[in-house]
Amino acid sequence: MNVCVLGATGFIGGHIARAAVAAGWRVRAVRRNPRNTGAISDVPVEWMTGNLIDVDSLRRAMAGCEIVFHAAAAYPQDFRHIDQEIARARAEMDNVLQAARAARVSRLIYTSSITTIGTPPEGRLADERDVYRAGSARSAYAEAKFSMERLGLRESRTPDLVVLLPTAVFGPGDIKPTTGVVIRDAALGRFPIYFDAVINAVDVRDVARSHIAAVTQGRRAERYILGGHNLTIYELLRTACHEAGVQPPRIKLPRSLVSGFIGLTDAIPFAHLPENFRTFHLWQPVSSNKAQGELGHTARSFEETARDTIAWFRQPELRAATR
Repeated sequence: MNVCVLGATGFIGGHIARAAVAAGWRVRAVRRNPRNTGAISDVPVEWMTGNLIDVDSLRRAMAGCEIVFHAAAAYPQDFRHIDQEIARARAEMDNVLQAARAARVSRLIYTSSITTIGTPPEGRLADERDVYRAGSARSAYAEAKFSMERLGLRESRTPDLVVLLPTAVFGPGDIKPTTGVVIRDAALGRFPIYFDAVINAVDVRDVARSHIAAVTQGRRAERYILGGHNLTIYELLRTACHEAGVQPPRIKLPRSLVSGFIGLTDAIPFAHLPENFRTFHLWQPVSSNKAQGELGHTARSFEETARDTIAWFRQPELRAATR
């Protein structure tokens, strides 16, 4: 099978490419920078240069591929210009859909975000039935992800679209790095404080494996949460600290103080906090039962994930690059 991975130099995209090669597929890996190999320089892929704003480059990259994994979607971080960020994200998504149709791609596996899951009724965990309410987060990231997902689902007949929603993704190979900074910095003793919140943490290798399964087992126009373990922030940091052999955080901040800090930072022109942190009030435990039942999704222990992530960051050649 010939497959194309958009975003192959990224964290999730790189692991998708690695898993696809392991499955015996021929993989065309797309990158913007022709010299960037991300964390998969050891993987035998066919590299192509492409950009989400260039439909022709996407069409060339997808030519002859039955399956496209879209793990290169916009990652906007500017809540002060939400409308512009949404417009750019939608244009990029539309370009991917146009190119996939032109290349006669049969199935598009789209890596969306857990932020498109809304608040559930009282008494159950959030799942795919719950849809984000536009405007509720004041976040360019959340609004753009929701808008791209809605656009893709509306156009899902050509190509066949399956939407995957990873939760907070950790693991080795976070080359940029993204979420991995939490485990890296906890292992370095840089987290003396924590606050009350619950997230769902999942290993990137399990996320990639379920992307591969979605090719044959995912249902068209369906959303699947790819989660792992519902953890408090303290449990997450304590586990990372334990695996690194350092003291866990000891100072608990009230949620009101965290909210106040975010509000103060937002009020300062040109000051930026990561969008996911700004919307911590929307973090919630979730259920992956649907993905478990239909895709065979499973999650390894978070202890294993933390241990392998720390070992990866401790490689001498990565210490300076990801500091």
